Amino acid sequence: MNAITPVDKTAATADFFTGPFHLTIAGKLVEAKDGFDVINPATGKVLAQAPSASAEQLDEAITVAKAAFKSWSALSYDQRQVYLDRYADALQENRDDLVRLLTLEQGKPLETMAAPEVDQAISYIRQIAARRIAVEIVEETNSHIVELHHVPLGVVGGITPWNFPVLLSLWKVAPALITGNTFVLKPTPFTPLTALRFGEIAQRVLPAGVLSVVSGGDDLGPQLTNHPDIAKISFTGSTETGKHVLRAAAGTVKRVTLELGGNDAAIVLPDADYKAIIPQLFWGAFGHQGQWCVGIKRLYVHRSFHADFVKAFVDYAKTVKVGDGLDPDVGVGPVQNKMQFDKLKTFLDDIKANGQKIVLGGEIDESQSGYFFPITVVNNPPEDSKIVQEEQFGPIVPILAYDDVDDAVDRANASIYGLGASVWGRDTNAAVAVANRLEAGMVWVNEIHTQGVDIPFGGVKQSGLGTEHGREGRELFTNAKTVLIHK
Repeated sequence: MNAITPVDKTAATADFFTGPFHLTIAGKLVEAKDGFDVINPATGKVLAQAPSASAEQLDEAITVAKAAFKSWSALSYDQRQVYLDRYADALQENRDDLVRLLTLEQGKPLETMAAPEVDQAISYIRQIAARRIAVEIVEETNSHIVELHHVPLGVVGGITPWNFPVLLSLWKVAPALITGNTFVLKPTPFTPLTALRFGEIAQRVLPAGVLSVVSGGDDLGPQLTNHPDIAKISFTGSTETGKHVLRAAAGTVKRVTLELGGNDAAIVLPDADYKAIIPQLFWGAFGHQGQWCVGIKRLYVHRSFHADFVKAFVDYAKTVKVGDGLDPDVGVGPVQNKMQFDKLKTFLDDIKANGQKIVLGGEIDESQSGYFFPITVVNNPPEDSKIVQEEQFGPIVPILAYDDVDDAVDRANASIYGLGASVWGRDTNAAVAVANRLEAGMVWVNEIHTQGVDIPFGGVKQSGLGTEHGREGRELFTNAKTVLIHK
């Protein structure tokens, strides 16, 4: 059995958790026969080795989750809340470790991105634990009563990406558990360490088998989605992978929630106080290295002030430092992995090959270690260009000029995606009217990226299927069961 090597201690402090890392199955910390390297994107070097679960170990995790479902689902909401609150407490005790580990494996700035992610995840667990789906009386007459119950599904399988490995995972785990399901989580192999760590913490406070975390390669995903004892798959990731998940789930008619890609448009209306909102628009696009599904990917600005806007936007961008997320002065960290880094290079190559105008960035320092991509702004490329039509998922954004609001709306909607969008203008009613015409699951008006436990979130078109958050999202972890009672 290969030893599972801990985190590179040169990146750690003396009191920082450095591993080793384990699978969690049946309430126990489990080693794996094989392991795989996890790379620190700020250095390009191996940070740690994570365990690679075998097919048999994943099957065991599902089997014990199915066994645990019987007793876990029999608990009341209040009883499950006690467990989830204890879990949140345990995570809070390990909060600083999780924050630092998150920056090391993901790259995001520690204070401005990693710490808020962990804090929001812990808060989310507490808030979800207090939510209930009550029995609804659909009909009552002198002779009978019709009740609508929402009963748990069984074992939920979660597959999560590398951009928000803590938050996106616990966004799935918490509502699944409070509604009475058990959960098997497969984190991405790019950022498995924080998930493995919060899986270990869970074993201290949750009953055995209620939550298992099983890391490994991409081969584990199909095993999870095809497994007959998995009742639902909750997946966040690319649209193409989501299509594979959907096909696999069809074999056993699994419930599926898919949060997929986006090419989110922001429209700055003619009456906007555009200079005042540049910081919000910049961070909406370049925050988190541009690596969020609902990040601004296309920025439409009215032609009357487009040139001034681009200059002011670039001037603001120049004040932001790119570097290692452990540096407190850094605002934009490295791209998370080499695969995505190389993909971003193809956008640069296409922009340069087609003579499109780069007004900031665009040149990669190949001598630098790590996957550092410069903040890059492209001025008014053609609507049919690669940078406009495809999701870049990184720190490179086009600023596009438009003359007519109707045209801007049509261009924003001319996409296979429909995850998020935003509209900016002084006249709120006019901005809301534009927002109502945009084909997206979530549209912000004069703000960006506000989300919450009771705010439904989901995409349209090829950006997803189903909803997360809100009552609507919680109900998707249940089956509707109608009970008819003769008096």
